[in-house]
Amino acid sequence: MVRVPRARKAAVAVAAVALAAGALVSCGADSPGEGIASAPHAGDAACKRFAAGYPDRLGGQKLTFTDRPGVAVWGENAIVLRCGVELPEPTIDPCATVDGVDWVFREDRSEDGGKVVVTYGRDPAVEVAVTEEITAVDDVLVGLSGLVEPVKPYTKCVGMDDVPAPAPSG
Repeated sequence: MVRVPRARKAAVAVAAVALAAGALVSCGADSPGEGIASAPHAGDAACKRFAAGYPDRLGGQKLTFTDRPGVAVWGENAIVLRCGVELPEPTIDPCATVDGVDWVFREDRSEDGGKVVVTYGRDPAVEVAVTEEITAVDDVLVGLSGLVEPVKPYTKCVGMDDVPAPAPSG
């Protein structure tokens, strides 16, 4: 067994921490994917299949990050996809059906002109955050609906037109 003096161990540890910190600083906070965590169910088999089909371009942005399970980024975090988020509860938030896929606009999480949408009625759920620089959110949803459409829906969005009118009393 080789003995290493404590002072040398400490110097090596400090150097390793400094090197790691330098690597993080060089990435910058605006690097694609920086600070974006995988969703709780990102390891789902469907999320892995989605990764093979991420479009190279989406909303006019180039695919720039796929190094974390269930996460894809286009542009400088202009569009962020996270597969395997918690399934959304029934909500009164607006819902749009795009190419057979229901997307709920999470108004409570949309800010600064950006939008957050999540698939509704499919497991795993896919969340997409779009910054205000992307003006055609519908184009983004068209580009992603084909990706998630193969996952069989277990429910769908219901609107006022789906609710029967009350029977007249009397």
